[in-house]
Amino acid sequence: MRTARLRTVHPVLWAGWAALAAGAVLCVLGWYGVSGERFAERQLPYLASCTVPGAALIVAGAVLLTHGRVTVAATRVEELYGLLVGVEAADAEEPGRAALAPVAVSGELRMVPEGTLLHRADCPLVAGKAEAVPVDGRLLADGDLEPCPICEPGEAAED
Repeated sequence: MRTARLRTVHPVLWAGWAALAAGAVLCVLGWYGVSGERFAERQLPYLASCTVPGAALIVAGAVLLTHGRVTVAATRVEELYGLLVGVEAADAEEPGRAALAPVAVSGELRMVPEGTLLHRADCPLVAGKAEAVPVDGRLLADGDLEPCPICEPGEAAED
């Protein structure tokens, strides 16, 4: 399964390899030109026109390759996650992309004493922790607790 994003990454990878190859060729040409000249003032044109731009192209090619490979890896992880979840997205723009399953769905709310976040009971941050206690109704009314960004207990807090 190939997505549109994966198809757009290949030009980035090709550009990275082309920049690396061109940079290597320029560095070799610069080295060859410098090695044939005895005096430093006659070597500078080779450094300025070949070696320095060649090194810059090598760095640019490495950056492009890294970006392309990271994007390819991220796309493959998303595709694998979509296959594991098996839930199709409602987004019409990308019909092959899977929707992310919710992290926590429990209606019971918990908090850590001295904490500032409100969690669902099955949130990975508090699940199985003995110090996590049920939330008192007064704390909800005070509004001192912010909803956890992982489990998003906003809907459960309104019930």
